[in-house]
Amino acid sequence: MKKARVGPLPGVTQDIAGFKIAHRPSVYVLDSPGVLVPSIPDIETGLKLALAGSVKDSVVGEERIAQYLLAVLNTRGTPLQWKHLVDRETEDPRHELENKPESVIKDLQNKGKKPMNKSNAYRVQDMVSEVQRTLCITLSEFSGSLEDESDLEILIEHQFEALQKALKIPHKASEARIMVSKKFLTLFRTGKLGPVILDDVPDASDSVS
Repeated sequence: MKKARVGPLPGVTQDIAGFKIAHRPSVYVLDSPGVLVPSIPDIETGLKLALAGSVKDSVVGEERIAQYLLAVLNTRGTPLQWKHLVDRETEDPRHELENKPESVIKDLQNKGKKPMNKSNAYRVQDMVSEVQRTLCITLSEFSGSLEDESDLEILIEHQFEALQKALKIPHKASEARIMVSKKFLTLFRTGKLGPVILDDVPDASDSVS
């Protein structure tokens, strides 16, 4: 069966190709290269595209993209939804993973690679929980205003330092911030941090007359 090539970065699909996915009735799908507008209207749109992987990280910079992701999570209060992880800090992460269905454990594995054994799955789950716990604690202890740009920058700087410890990246590493950014972005893009909508969702009450 003919398969479409995919990849985490743009530019993999360079031609239009057809794929038959059903026989009765015959159903075809077309795979075409992604199309971007000729120019990006504002900085935030560009950061959203970069965060979603539509623009190569090297164009914007991993650190700046990670800072934007932290700003989005913080201003929406997303880390506070992970408070249960703070309360379970002393629990063995293996207990949590063992109680999850097999499909969830498979999601912790990188598709296209060799199956991950349970020991590695525990390690990934432990890392995800530690990152979520770290962001929850740093936001909970934050006494500034999230609407103040300077205060938000201070919080994000503190979170970078905390994430470096959570991700067990040596403090003396010359590229420590880049390493933190890459690992953090990977967790987000692979769905380990949960679903995040980058665009503002309109309030349903506003549409009710």
